[in-house]
Amino acid sequence: MRERAIREVRSTGRPIAHIAKDLGIHKEALRGWVCQAEADRGERDDRLTTAELRADSVGDLGPVGVN
Repeated sequence: MRERAIREVRSTGRPIAHIAKDLGIHKEALRGWVCQAEADRGERDDRLTTAELRADSVGDLGPVGVN
């Protein structure tokens, strides 16, 4: 569903709020998905890519078994 919603925003130019309503999802959820997809494509630099977020969250865990 996420990919379909992002594709619709990008291809139609319709407002995110209208597409979100049509799909039955919250407009801010869709806005976040679109922003993340743009970051992943290198279209924006104001947020981390999904790969960077995953790498960062793994690094935050630290060594396993160390208290």
